[in-house]
Amino acid sequence: MERNYTKVFVTPKAEKSLRGGHPWVYAEEITDIDSTFENGGLVDVLSQKSKFLGTGFINENSKIRVRVISRNANDKFDRAFYERRIRYALDYRKTVMGEDFSACRLIFGEADCFPGFTVDMFNDVLVTQVLSLGIERIKDMLYELLVQELGKLDVKISTIYERNDVKLRELEGMEQYKGFWKGLGEGSGVTEITENGIKFSVDYINGQKTGFFLDQKYNRAAIRRIARGKTVLDCFTHTGAFALNAAAAGAKLVNAVDISADAIEMTKNNAKLNGLTENMMFTQANVFDLLTEIYKSGNSPYDFIILDPPAFTKSKSTVKDAYRGYKEINLKAMRLLKRGSYLATCSCSHFMNESLFKKMIHEAAADADVSLRQIEQRQQSPDHPILWNVPETDYLKFFIFQVV
Repeated sequence: MERNYTKVFVTPKAEKSLRGGHPWVYAEEITDIDSTFENGGLVDVLSQKSKFLGTGFINENSKIRVRVISRNANDKFDRAFYERRIRYALDYRKTVMGEDFSACRLIFGEADCFPGFTVDMFNDVLVTQVLSLGIERIKDMLYELLVQELGKLDVKISTIYERNDVKLRELEGMEQYKGFWKGLGEGSGVTEITENGIKFSVDYINGQKTGFFLDQKYNRAAIRRIARGKTVLDCFTHTGAFALNAAAAGAKLVNAVDISADAIEMTKNNAKLNGLTENMMFTQANVFDLLTEIYKSGNSPYDFIILDPPAFTKSKSTVKDAYRGYKEINLKAMRLLKRGSYLATCSCSHFMNESLFKKMIHEAAADADVSLRQIEQRQQSPDHPILWNVPETDYLKFFIFQVV
């Protein structure tokens, strides 16, 4: 098959990485380009010996110069190709999510061979984010195909909302914005989903990321077994998802804490929606300061603390600072918990990898003079699949311990 794409030649290091299954080529790994190209267009990637390694989107504005989408030299990148890719992604979610398919992540970037593309579904609403120029150029077709293929699964989409209000877009040479796609949908931007039997109001216009963190779905279910009869402190509650799962499971009392007034208001509304206000309290506070205050009081009522902080680091350069932040909150929490109490702790940063996170927990436990009995180690839900040859897809670490 004749190839009419610009040829990009790469270093042996890049060749090894691509043959190992990683889809990125960095700017410094390119040794030659045989002709002109258009940013966001497709190019063929070749070894120094002109061996075909894959086809991907090129963008000279990005440090990730090429994002490979196929390693098959016979692929034609037409509508049928992308239709097939979307169908694969939806079939996978139908299989692994079962009855939870109605509120899940449909497209998870590189893990679904759609680099820089995220799609979350909240019933009849799709919330999308495009972080690569190649996807930006074909997004209209992808949205049409998503609506088409979901329709075949008896899911009728009423709304597509783009959350392209992300700084990373500027690094790709794209503008930030958010809005309804081609007028599909209107109104307040709030919808309702059910997760683990609990109703949540999702603000997909003003909420963080796409409005709701779907990746912790089954981790929230896991804490329910521990929470029954406990006095629970849910730190960084966001929309109250962990707190409400604990309350619904029969916790004695749940204190949902967040520094954001909007987050606390959303948590209160979600508690009312589920009739769970009687055994809940809501505290707007800096978690670091609150944990310190409780410790100084010498009288902590909590026998289960949940730590679900935002990512303290989004780059390699800030990992040391993030490590200190994670250690501080874990140390403070461990000092508050009496022997026999429980701790759930997690990190959603890829850069704070599993070995670093475990090392931090070990150090925090040693400094707090406690031992930890591991109950569970978990990761993100399977609608956020982990590709073993793409470490960036493996980002969520979640542990439940008993303090002994």
